[in-house]
Order: sequence, then C-alpha cells, then structure tokens
Amino acid sequence: MAIFSKTCEYAIRAVLYIAHKSALGKRVGIKDIAAGIDSPELYLAKILQDLSRKGIISSVKGPNGGFYIENGSLSKPISDIVEAVDGNALFYGCALGLKQCSEIQPCPLHDQFKAIRDQIKDLLFTTTIGAFNQELLAGMLALKK
Repeated sequence: MAIFSKTCEYAIRAVLYIAHKSALGKRVGIKDIAAGIDSPELYLAKILQDLSRKGIISSVKGPNGGFYIENGSLSKPISDIVEAVDGNALFYGCALGLKQCSEIQPCPLHDQFKAIRDQIKDLLFTTTIGAFNQELLAGMLALKK
C-alpha cells in the first residue's frame, strides 16, 4: 500500500538517490537514476525536469553533467518534494475526498484520519532530504523495489 502517487514515489526515491550520489561529490545521469531506483527512464526524466524547475534538484547539461543536489537543499524537508509533485492534499485533505470536511462539518473518518494525517505531515515536514545519506552510503537502506 502506498500513500503517495506513483509520480511522487519516483520523485522521492530519485531525490534521495541524487542526494546520496551528491554526498559522494557526483552528478548522476537519468539512466543511472532510473536503474538505481527501478523506474521508467522517460517518465522519470519528466519528473526530474519538473523538480529541477521547482528548485528541489539541480542539473548541468553536457558530458560531465547530470543531476545533483546543492548542500543547502539537503536540509529541505521531504514535504517539499511531495508538495512539488502532488500538492498539499495529503497534509490537509479529507480521507473521503470531501471538500467541506472540517472540524465543524466532519466526515465519518475525520477524527481518526486527522490523527494519522498529522503524523504523516510531521514525519515529512521534519525529515530532511539528506537525512538518509549515511544509511544509503552504508548500504543499510534501499531505493529499489
């Protein structure tokens, strides 16, 4: 079960992969990223282009080019990736997709879902893009299915 769209899953995995390689002083190409996270190359290229335009990652064209993450961006929260790709519905939306769901006019799942949603929001807003670099470098975590 996934809580993110497939596009967002690929985006998060790709950004963490790029952060891992950037920590080693490397830029990575689309083929390496796609292989490293087990994603379709063309689909991933569109995602990375969008993330680059939104300032989450950086890229350089040419033979020594590729994608990378600036050191300052390693401290950005993962929520920035989620919002860039899927918007903020995960953090504020109704479990049943109702527009009028609120504290005043709650849906049947409101109270229970709000607690879970707030935990997910807290996790994604407090966990940084660079938080997993050491574990990735040590091979303790995986980004491939």
